[in-house]
Amino acid sequence: MTVQITARQFHAADGVEDWRCLYHVVSAYFRTGSLTRGIALVDEIGRLVGDDEQQYLNVDLRHAGVTVSLTRRDVALARRISAAARELGIVGDPTAVQLVCVTLDALVGADVLPFWQAVLGYRRIGDDYLADPSRRGPGLGLQQLDAVRPQRNRLHLDVAVPHDQAEARIAAALAAGGHLVSAEHAPKWWVLADAEGNEACVATWVGRE
Repeated sequence: MTVQITARQFHAADGVEDWRCLYHVVSAYFRTGSLTRGIALVDEIGRLVGDDEQQYLNVDLRHAGVTVSLTRRDVALARRISAAARELGIVGDPTAVQLVCVTLDALVGADVLPFWQAVLGYRRIGDDYLADPSRRGPGLGLQQLDAVRPQRNRLHLDVAVPHDQAEARIAAALAAGGHLVSAEHAPKWWVLADAEGNEACVATWVGRE
């Protein structure tokens, strides 16, 4: 199996212009415009992957397009999927991918994680993360608190976006009535809040590796 590479190494590779790193995966969105064209692309992806049961591959087929997610080590497969899409006349739109995670502040994660696992029916990964086994819903992560902070909402969204779309996404949020809480960790993430103080983080891979 190919060794995992960094996000920077992935983006430096040729032929992966359709793809963007979002946390631990790389994703591409292909605008098909119809289910028929989408099914044709998914069929081609199936041929490329074959019977490799070890291959991480997440394909989301919708009427307007197909979202594909791989690991960063899958440069060659990403390149072949993009080539297959072009052969079908299907255009990739790297601005349309994102990854959403719900983050919960917790003083004692071990006390609250089993509850959320039971309520959501999710699979536990490590000590601080729950994942949808069907890969349809957002993940739920725990953020360790050292002390109770009553002035802060205990639940917020983390939204991973393409690195070249982060500033536009932040500008849109500010124009929509939000405000910047902190840019201390930018460009890893920015903390934003709506007019009532409910927070969300916009994150990229830049600065992580």
